[in-house]
Amino acid sequence: MSGSQNAHSIYSASGAHRWMKCTPSAHLEQQFEQKTSSFAEEGTAAHDLAEHKLKNALNIPSERPQSKYETEEMDEFTDMYVEYCLWLIEKAKEDCKDIQVLIEQKLDFSDYVPEGFGTGDLVIVGDKTLYVIDFKYGKGIPVSAQQNPQMMLYALGALSLFEMLYEIEQISMMIIQPRADNFSLYEMSIEELKTWAEYELKPKAKLASRGEGEFCAGEHCRFCRAKSNCRERALKNLELLKYEFKDPALLTDEEVSEIITQAKELSKWASDIYTYATAKAINEGKKWDGFKLVEGRSRRKYKDEKAVAKALKALGYKDIYKESLISITEMEKLMGKKKFKEALGPYVDKPPGKLSLVSKGDKRKEVEPLKAEFQVEQ
Repeated sequence: MSGSQNAHSIYSASGAHRWMKCTPSAHLEQQFEQKTSSFAEEGTAAHDLAEHKLKNALNIPSERPQSKYETEEMDEFTDMYVEYCLWLIEKAKEDCKDIQVLIEQKLDFSDYVPEGFGTGDLVIVGDKTLYVIDFKYGKGIPVSAQQNPQMMLYALGALSLFEMLYEIEQISMMIIQPRADNFSLYEMSIEELKTWAEYELKPKAKLASRGEGEFCAGEHCRFCRAKSNCRERALKNLELLKYEFKDPALLTDEEVSEIITQAKELSKWASDIYTYATAKAINEGKKWDGFKLVEGRSRRKYKDEKAVAKALKALGYKDIYKESLISITEMEKLMGKKKFKEALGPYVDKPPGKLSLVSKGDKRKEVEPLKAEFQVEQ
């Protein structure tokens, strides 16, 4: 599944949209650590649950995975994915009674991409049509199957396994992204797929394998591990500086269009640079000229609400609940600061604030990051 692809595949199918547009990026990325995130972990959990449910539906032994990310929403959307997959399997049987259904199938496309392989969420093989299905759990940006290089690489891998066994005429590639209400389909003939692989994929994969070709910045930089340090991306975003001293009212329509087109990407780039610099300062003690680390605000919180309620009831307080225990600020107003401190001081905690990188002129006190555990402020 996409959530658990082998991390050692430099030329992964999931990264093909990037390394095909910016061929040197595949090697450049290897200088940077592969980091995870709560979003990635949530996606992996959803994929694991979907795999289990689909296997169960097809009477394949499977043990239900356990994850802290599993919710009713995840349960609902993975059910939706499984229902759609089962419908596709029945549809495939209309053209071929002897189909093969493969879940979590390793797909090797190294005939076109050196050491290239990936894992298909679901592959349905039979006469006439080869189905390649990819489950995506993200809800932010709908992913299209239309000429999607990840899906086309999966199709090449599946085709190499089964082309000699079945009379396959076309490839049907589907992205199922239920949280974004996205069910994207793209179909192409075997000839079209092989032409793309021979004349577009193969030459770019050859350049990527050598670390050659031109760097190219764009939307595809979003998940590149080198995005914060990439000079090409910096140069592209800094192009807007040529308009810095121009009166907006005197800009041509073409100039305004260029600025607003690039503004969103510029904002993302600036955010990536800030996150990178902050992480360096916190984790490695890096000092940036003109900047310092400060501790952000933090909110007081009850250590144990049940113990607080018990202490308050012993003192005769009754109106201490709304939907839950009233906030610390409200409680302090109700009791008075002195009484609050005496009665509830031991039950209240004020954790350290998140560290953030600010200019030297900021009035807050500079802190040393290595003396305590902090998190990067997002």
